[in-house]
Amino acid sequence: MLPYNKEFGPTRISLCTYKGNEAAMANHLSALKRARQTTKRTATNRANTSSLRTQLRVLREAIEKGDKAAAEQTYRQTVSALDKAIQKGTLHENTASRYKSRLGVRVNAIK
Repeated sequence: MLPYNKEFGPTRISLCTYKGNEAAMANHLSALKRARQTTKRTATNRANTSSLRTQLRVLREAIEKGDKAAAEQTYRQTVSALDKAIQKGTLHENTASRYKSRLGVRVNAIK
C-alpha cells in the first residue's frame, strides 16, 4: 500500500468475510452486492430443484409399486410441484409439459 493511501483504509473494499473472499474477489461495492445476490439465488434455485427432484422420485416409486390410487394422488402433487417450478424459473415450461405427459401415461398404464 502506498503511503498516501493509508488514510483511506485497506487496499481492498471487503464487506464480506467468507472463504473465497481473497484476491480473486471483486473490489467494488456493486460487485460485492452482486456476489451476495448470486449466493442467495444459487441457494434458492438449488432448494427448488432439490424439492422438485424429490417429488418426481416419490411419484416414480409410487408407479413402480403399482398402487394406482396412491400414484394418482402423488401425480397431482407432482404436477403442482412442476407448475411451481415453472413459476420460479427452475424449469422450462416445455420440459415440465414433457414430464407431465410421460408421467401421466405411466400412471394411466397402471392396472
